[in-house]
Amino acid sequence: MIVGALALQGDFREHIAMLRALDIEAREVRTPAELEAVDALVVPGGESTTIGRLAVQYGLMEPMRGRIRAGMPVLGTCAGMIMLASGTVEYDQPQLGVLDAVVRRNAFGRQVDSFEASLDVVGLDAPMHAVFIRAPWIVKVGADVDVLASIQDELGESHPVLVRQDRILATSFHPELTGETRLHEMLVGLA
Repeated sequence: MIVGALALQGDFREHIAMLRALDIEAREVRTPAELEAVDALVVPGGESTTIGRLAVQYGLMEPMRGRIRAGMPVLGTCAGMIMLASGTVEYDQPQLGVLDAVVRRNAFGRQVDSFEASLDVVGLDAPMHAVFIRAPWIVKVGADVDVLASIQDELGESHPVLVRQDRILATSFHPELTGETRLHEMLVGLA
């Protein structure tokens, strides 16, 4: 099995390092041909507008959308969640629209508002350590989306930060920054 990491911008190198630490062959993906050669894909954190614009420029939007809709497993982290979602509440940007969810970009605030938290995740027997950096949260999910973890805002309202829809995993946080491998293992299990 080969897992690709979309390598246009963001922290794709950290995802590749984690996958290789799990003895999974991992490759950078920048072209449709490189996308075609992988069995699963990670869409990393970074700047979602930049990733989207570069994906359009490199001719990757339709090939990614097609592969994911055909069942290729995908993990989107932070900006990757935004890329996978069907929409944002702020403004239009290039998105794949494969995850039936609407997200709010930078929902937790600016860079200085970044934080860490321990999350209870459905299906896991131990909490997951999560790092949130200018992170989105999900405002609305469709009927086919399972919420695996949520977090409360300062007003006590709960917001989904880890979801699954069929073979799509999406998270607001950065597992690649903590050495947390369980989401990457879940991705590999979906493949």
